[in-house]
Amino acid sequence: MTDARGLLLCWSATAANRNDITEPITLVDAIPHVRGRTGRPRHRPERVVADRGYGFDKYRRLLRARGIAHQIARRGTDHGSGLGTHRWVVERTISHLHNTRRLPVCTDRTKATHDALLSLAACLLCYSRYRKSLC
Repeated sequence: MTDARGLLLCWSATAANRNDITEPITLVDAIPHVRGRTGRPRHRPERVVADRGYGFDKYRRLLRARGIAHQIARRGTDHGSGLGTHRWVVERTISHLHNTRRLPVCTDRTKATHDALLSLAACLLCYSRYRKSLC
């Protein structure tokens, strides 16, 4: 899960044969406190943008119950919802993570090793974005 600029907020590694739809609520709940303006840090996003693969009413209700607005395309509708203009940020971040060569093909035997490599790649990605913002 990323913010609007593509900065990783939280992530989860699952088996390749597991459906992605099982993870969105656990990822929303795993977002750390983000400091912003003076006052209480934000823990929940204001809005979640997702593609039509996550377009089940169950997840819409769970997001609404958490006080999070959503922009999720309806299943079975024509394309042209405009979500692609927002989703490319997430796809770009995933592409940057896959440039580490070790993550796209998981040859490690333990999940802990793969999670550690994913965390290291995320830290390097965040550091490179931070370094570019200083220049």
